[in-house]
Amino acid sequence: MNNILDGVRVLDFGRYIAGPFCATLLADLGADVIRIEKPAGGEDRFTVPINDAGEGAYYMQIGRNKRGITLNPASQDGREVVRRLVKTADVVVANLPYPALKKLGLDYETLVSIKPDIILTTGSAFGSTGPYATRGGFDTVAQAMSGSMYLSGSSDEPAKSFAPYSDFGTASLSAFGTLAALIHRSKTGEGQIVEGTLLGTALTFNNAALMEAAVTGLERTGSATRGQYNAPTDSFRTLDGYVTVQVVGAGIFKRWANLMAEKKWLDDPRFSSDQSRGDHADIICQRMSKWCEQRTNSEVLTELAQAGIPCGEMLRPGEVVSNEHIVAANMFQYCEYPGVAKTAPIADHPIRYSKTKVEDFKRAPTLGEHTTDILNEIGFSAEDIKGFKANGVI
Repeated sequence: MNNILDGVRVLDFGRYIAGPFCATLLADLGADVIRIEKPAGGEDRFTVPINDAGEGAYYMQIGRNKRGITLNPASQDGREVVRRLVKTADVVVANLPYPALKKLGLDYETLVSIKPDIILTTGSAFGSTGPYATRGGFDTVAQAMSGSMYLSGSSDEPAKSFAPYSDFGTASLSAFGTLAALIHRSKTGEGQIVEGTLLGTALTFNNAALMEAAVTGLERTGSATRGQYNAPTDSFRTLDGYVTVQVVGAGIFKRWANLMAEKKWLDDPRFSSDQSRGDHADIICQRMSKWCEQRTNSEVLTELAQAGIPCGEMLRPGEVVSNEHIVAANMFQYCEYPGVAKTAPIADHPIRYSKTKVEDFKRAPTLGEHTTDILNEIGFSAEDIKGFKANGVI
């Protein structure tokens, strides 16, 4: 069975998460993804270190299923390597500001002169238009500017999501956009630019709150883990831990009220809709807290699940990989990597397909692991490669 993207070659010049993980998702689907990083290694190789060389967990995750070469694309010889690689490619992924793209010869105009139907998937914090176009930024900046950080945490202290959702969201949307561009090219023969932004992703994810503020004038403040649009939606302490519960919709609230022996609340106008329940969350969550405090995590989860109420145990990171559902559903793949003491759990490809198998992951490449092979593929001789090494090109 062929993979969905068999025959598609992607050049990954990405940095950190948004660009590289976009390329990772394409690699999962069978694209030949070549990761290009500077000879000393990219900064993202060393984030959240988990081996003695300082190579990091993010790299183990987003480097999977790729081949890796080292290259200084700003050098004269490096530009020739880039030119030959681009001639063989379908997609270039480079989440770099436009001046950096231009300097490295990765701007769309230069790429099109080499390969007329090339697709350039790029991204930045703020995009290529507007007064902030030249500014740099990371995930946290996008969270802050989207209003999400203000609505997280408490009313007097904003908080960010620990997981960088703007980065991973932009990567996922960019992969979606790249697939759309490949379909467009198959119909028309045209390549194009696919542009994602961290801020655009964060605005998309927080759009409902922004619409509410713009239309109604209501200015909400943070309420930690407690929901504001329904109730009970919060984290609750039990006899031996915490659980999280989310009650949305009249049917689930009815089941919850019956479980709590609060059937009279079903006729209480304060609790007549999701929003009215959210407005009176203090009352509802206090009742839920009292119920949870008398039970263990296991008892709470069992009773809630039997009643058809969405709930989950609040797991520490060290507990996640051994959770019974996560294990049974094979939600991680385990990969070895040189110098890492144990096999590393890497979250499986996030989508499953009924007609297409996503192959088992190949570990992320060591620094420059496939440089010689790839340079040979595009016509460079052993003598050329020796010279590149001597001159710091690779």
